[in-house]
Amino acid sequence: MGDKKLVYAEMILLLVAFFWGINPPIMKVGLAYLPPLPYNALRMLIAMAVAWVALVWSKSYRPFGRADFRQVFLLSLFGFFVFQLFFTLGVERTTAGNASLLLGLLPVSVAIINKVCKIEEITLPVTLGILLSLGGVVLIVVGSGKELSLASAHVTGALFLLGAQTGYGYYTVFSRGLLTRYSTYQITAYIITITTVLFLLVSLPAMAAVDWRAVPAAGYCSAIYSGVFALTVGNFLWIWGVGKLGSPKAALYNNLSPVFAITTGYLFLHEAFGWLQFAGAVAITAGLYITRTKGAFLRRSMRRGREKETINR
Repeated sequence: MGDKKLVYAEMILLLVAFFWGINPPIMKVGLAYLPPLPYNALRMLIAMAVAWVALVWSKSYRPFGRADFRQVFLLSLFGFFVFQLFFTLGVERTTAGNASLLLGLLPVSVAIINKVCKIEEITLPVTLGILLSLGGVVLIVVGSGKELSLASAHVTGALFLLGAQTGYGYYTVFSRGLLTRYSTYQITAYIITITTVLFLLVSLPAMAAVDWRAVPAAGYCSAIYSGVFALTVGNFLWIWGVGKLGSPKAALYNNLSPVFAITTGYLFLHEAFGWLQFAGAVAITAGLYITRTKGAFLRRSMRRGREKETINR
C-alpha cells in the first residue's frame, strides 16, 4: 500500500476512534430516559435502516455465496451480537474503570485470535504497540479516578465485558476476508441486520414495557447519534480500515477512543485532564507510532547503541 493510502486509512480509523470516543457520554443522555436493552435495540434499528440506505446508495450489492453467508451469520451471532448484548449487560454490572480497561483489551484479543488461527503475523513492533496501548488505557483509567474493582458484585459484569470485547475481536479478525468479494457497505448492512433481529428477540419484553411517548427528544437524539455514527458509519469505516491495515494494527486505534473521550470531556464538559491521563494518551500514541513505523525508531536506537559499543572497544 502506498504511503498516501496508508495515511488515508489511518485518518479514517482516527475518525472512527473519535466517533466511538464521544459515544459513551452521548449514550448516557439516552440511558437517563431508557433502560439499557430498549435503548440499545432502538439504536440498532436506526443503524439497520441507515446501513440499508447506504448499501442501496452504493449500488455495490452482490448475492452472497452460501459459504460466505454462513460466515456473515457466524460473525453476526458470535461477534457483533455477542458484543452488543454482553456490552449492554456488562456495563451496568461493573465499574466504569473495569469497563474501560476490559474494552481496552481488544488489541490483545485480536492478536491472540490471529496467533491461534494463524491468520496475520504478530510482529515485535505490533506486540510493543499493544503493550504500550494497554498501559496507556490503564493510566487513563487511573488518572480519571474510575474505580477498578475485583469485588464479587462486579465480577459478573467484568466477565460479560470480557466476552464482549472477545466477540468484537472475532468480528474484527474474520470480517477482513469478506472484503475481497463484497463491499464494506454490504458486509456491515447484513451483520447489523442479523444482529438487530437477534437483539430484538432478547429485548422485546423490555421494549414493550417502555412508554415511548414519554421519552424526550434528547433520548431519541442520543440514540440517533449512536445508531448512525457509532454503529453504522463507525463499522462501515472500521471494516474498511481493517481491510487496509490488517486487524492487529487497526485494533490499536480502538484504544484512542478514551483519549478522545477525556479530551472532549475536558473541552466541553470541564472535566479534569491530569498528568496520568496525558501520559496514557502519549503511551497509546507511541504504541501506534511504533506499530506504524514497524519499529524503525527502535532499530535505529539499537544500531546506534551497538555502534557506540564498537567505538568504545
